[in-house]
Amino acid sequence: MAVPRQKFSSQASPELLAAVREIARKEGRQFQAVLEEALREYIENRDREKLRSSVMAHFRVSVEKNRRLGELLAR
Repeated sequence: MAVPRQKFSSQASPELLAAVREIARKEGRQFQAVLEEALREYIENRDREKLRSSVMAHFRVSVEKNRRLGELLAR
């Protein structure tokens, strides 16, 4: 079953639109499919970055908390 689509209006630079159209042409895909893929990847990458920053914050706290142990182990 096809996923329902919703039309929307937006603007982008001519260069960016041309690049997306060229990707679609080279891959034999529709423009909207390439645009949807780009939007999906953008959202996934933002979510991943948020996760990474929280993991790194915990890592920094752990390193600071165990700094002395790390110094002793390094000897």
